[in-house]
Amino acid sequence: MKALPVGEHALLVEVASGEAAQALHAELLRRRADGTLRVGEIVPAARTVLLDGVSDPDRLAERITRWKIPPLSARADEAIEIPVRYDGPDLTEVAELWGVPPDEVARIHAATEFRVAFCGFAPGFGYLTGLSTRYDVPRRATPRTAVPAGSVALAGPYTGVYPRSSPGGWQLIGTTDAVLWDHTRVPAALLAPGTRVRFVPVRHS
Repeated sequence: MKALPVGEHALLVEVASGEAAQALHAELLRRRADGTLRVGEIVPAARTVLLDGVSDPDRLAERITRWKIPPLSARADEAIEIPVRYDGPDLTEVAELWGVPPDEVARIHAATEFRVAFCGFAPGFGYLTGLSTRYDVPRRATPRTAVPAGSVALAGPYTGVYPRSSPGGWQLIGTTDAVLWDHTRVPAALLAPGTRVRFVPVRHS
């Protein structure tokens, strides 16, 4: 683990893996909640966590690198359920990459409990982990110029749901009517780092 001061009041902590970043994020939230860590924003990414609003980044960097971070534990809160129709245009291609029939892709995906590792790309877009590494898939060689809102997609080790129409190169395996981002809702984002997520298959309309 490496901790690097960023400017006068921020600290970037680099770790070896996505799992380590999620565990560190959970530990930072726990310490902030119990009052042993004073920090403003805590922002996880793929293999880093950014802490903003730090009074003394150098001192905190020295402390953090001595911490023993416990492994990520199962959260007690209920998982958010996202209804999905497994009707994506890339479902057959993903099935071939996995070496299974298309309906087995749906079964495996829906049987997995995911966790939001971090958010980015667009407001409301969460990078969800949970699938075994044997189900990693590459991005499309040619990205689409417009991916419909609600598209459930795979890329590398991640699952994501497009909150709005945008260009994208992920493999599309399904669609959902769930609203990932609503500025009139509190909070506006349906998903946040650490949130547990399950996809629930629904019949095609």
